[in-house]
Order: sequence, then C-alpha cells, then structure tokens
Amino acid sequence: MATVLSTSQATPLSSTTVSPQGVSAHPPSRRLVSLDIVRGVAMVLMAIDHVRVYSGQPAGGPTPGIFFTRWVTNYSAPIFVFLAGTGAYLYGAKLGGAAGRRTLARWLLSRGAWLIFLELTVLRFAWTFNFDYKHYSMAGVLWAIGWCMILLGGLIFLPATAIAAIGAVIVGGHNALDPHIPAIAERLSNSGSSWLWQILYFGGGIDIYGSTFIVLYSIIPWVGVMALGYAFGAVMQLDARERARWCYWIGGVAVATFLVFRAFDIYGDPRPWRPPTSAVTRANAASTASASAAPATPAQTSAKPAAARPTMPSGLKFLATTKYPASLLFLLMTLGPAILAIPLLERTSGRLNKVLVVFGRVPFFFYLLHIPLIHLAAVVVSLIRTGQISPWLFANHPTMNPPAPDGYIWSLPLLYLVWVIVVALLYIPCRWYADLKGRSRSAWLRYV
Repeated sequence: MATVLSTSQATPLSSTTVSPQGVSAHPPSRRLVSLDIVRGVAMVLMAIDHVRVYSGQPAGGPTPGIFFTRWVTNYSAPIFVFLAGTGAYLYGAKLGGAAGRRTLARWLLSRGAWLIFLELTVLRFAWTFNFDYKHYSMAGVLWAIGWCMILLGGLIFLPATAIAAIGAVIVGGHNALDPHIPAIAERLSNSGSSWLWQILYFGGGIDIYGSTFIVLYSIIPWVGVMALGYAFGAVMQLDARERARWCYWIGGVAVATFLVFRAFDIYGDPRPWRPPTSAVTRANAASTASASAAPATPAQTSAKPAAARPTMPSGLKFLATTKYPASLLFLLMTLGPAILAIPLLERTSGRLNKVLVVFGRVPFFFYLLHIPLIHLAAVVVSLIRTGQISPWLFANHPTMNPPAPDGYIWSLPLLYLVWVIVVALLYIPCRWYADLKGRSRSAWLRYV
C-alpha cells in the first residue's frame, strides 16, 4: 500500500519543492518533512501486515498480540490515500492557473492508469510467485488509488470547497446504507451490473469468463478520502501557526467523533462492539455484520451468518472497525491521529526521523520492492525452519490462499524479527533512489 504522489510546496513559506517529478536538490522544509515522516511511518507499519500474510498468522484475533499486529497497520491505507490527495493539491498549486489544472488532470490520469496496470501484473506476481493469472487477480490498494486518481482528475476543476463537500458526503454518508445492505445485495446478486457494484462498493470475488477477480479495495469510500486529502492541501499552505491550529482542530474533532460514535454505537460502522440488548438489536446486528479481514460479494453479504466472529475482549471489539469497505469510524480512528501528528512532527528531529523521511520520499519505490522482498524472506525462513520451501508460499496470496500447513505458522517474535530485517534492507535502495530523484529530472522517475 503506497501513496504515489510526493508533496510539493508552492507557498511563500519556502521555495523548496518535493513534487511528482522528484525530490528537489534543496533541503526540504520542516513542513514537508512532517508529511514525509507521517508517510514513512505508514509504510513501515504496512510492512508488518504484509510479513504477517506469509507468517500464516490470522488478520486479527482474540489475543491482544495478534489483534494489534493487524490493527496497527490499519493506519497505512488511509494515510496513503489521503496524502495522495494532498500531494495532488500542492502540485497543482505549484503549477498554477487553468493550464496547470489541465496538466495536473493529465498527470493524475496517466499515473492512475499506470498504477492499475502494475497492480494487475507486476504486483500480482510479487504476491504469489505464480503465473496463474487466469484464476486469480486482485484489485488491491494500488488499484483503488489508481481509480481514485483518475476520478480526482475530473474533480479538480471544481472549487476546493466543493471537492471537500463531495469527499465528506462520501466518507460520512456511505454507512447510511448499512441497514439496507442485505436487501441491496440480494437485488444486485440477480443483476447483470453486480460486478460494477462490487468494484464500486461491495468488493469480493467476480467471475470473468472463468477467471476470478478479487476486489479487496473498492473505490467507495476511498475516492472520498482522496478528495478530502486534496482539500486538506489548502491547510498545508497556511503559515505554521494557522496550519497547526487547523490540524489540531480537524484531527481532534475526528478523534472525538470516533470516541463518541463508537462508544454509543450511534453511527458509522456496520459492526456494533457492544453485545446486543434485545432480539430486535440482535437481528439488526446480524443483518449488518461484515468481516474486516476480507470483503464479501453481494450474494455472500446477504447470506452471511450472524455469529462468525471469535470472542475477544470488549476493548479490542471497540477498536475492531470495518476496513472493507472502510467505514466512517475506521477512517476517523486512523486519519484523526495522523492529522494531529503533523504539527507535532514539524518540531521533531533525530536519526529515526531521517530514516522515515527517506521512506516517505519514495513511497511507490518502497512498495514495489517490499512485497517481493518479504515474499523472498518467507522462502528463506521456510528453508531454515523446515529444510524445504513450502508450496503454500506459491499460493494465491494474500486473499485466496488456503490455511497454512501444520507446523508452518510463525511466532509473533519471528514475524517482527523478519519485519525489522526487511525494513533495514529496504533503507539502502530507498536512500539511493531518493538521492537519484533529487539529482535527476528524468521523466521516467515520475512513474516509480
């Protein structure tokens, strides 16, 4: 999962730029460093989840260790998509004028199409190490970011306030469908356009002439997240004091809304965390329950049994919001703290920050490398532990793989050890590439 736009700056505060063309030769401003750090943190957390895929550990569970190994990685996708929108705004501000918007729109269109292509070809092989394209392709986060960029390329001709309003309606309003999902799903399952609605919202498996296409990240609500990120770009052009005030206000309201709405199960997620108190409530909870680990087709959604989740402590249930499709509470829970952190990170320094900045400047390069590297690391671990390479590592990861074979599942300490080694190895090529982008203005660098 990686954002593909670096941020650019076009304000009187600094002449430094970090644009889609690459990192400038001048030292970045503290403001841009804060965004790079946030993005770098998200990338490092993302790698935990992708190591988890090949460890055989489940995506969350009743024990705190397993649960938080997955939960902490939930910050990655929202941050990537949101800051991709922010980067688009800042780049457009640098270009300026109507001609600049047209240039930005063309760039968003071409970059979006490129991401979709890579998701369905190169990244698909990196995940699986097999060539069974006929029976398995996955629409992951790059697919969603690509389509959101293409759609944002049309939205940018509207005023920023209108784009913000559209994003807010999509993000805040889509959970109004929750009570009606079973009926909608049943109707769509008998419709010839069910595949389109799966791509737009429901996710799940689509049969295309005998081939299986898995939609993991639907376009809604992620296009709304990117639209809000685009509008947030205006905040990043304010002076430091005003910028901090707006970040604290936006992030604080998001966190407070999450806490209140989640505490009382008011609105914003199809899965209540408190036990049902009546037969009517139980029926409503059953009808709107959806798993956070994998999407379902419309037909599967309408037929899903009520009690499929393992028992876990109430505190963990409180945090177990729905990711597929991303609920309002999921997005408030993740984006709120990230926005709050931006002004705080403007005043930080240290060696760890420098490492995170490197990752944050070349997120797409990191993404392209980290999945095959993690997959190769899993092959090495299998050789060391068992003396052979498990055939399970060549299954259709990460959404259609069978259960891990007996004795294969890694312990959590081993999972985290492999994660640390992978991140350390990635720093070397990422730093080289960040330096290359800072020196060169080659056009092809804009696409990696």
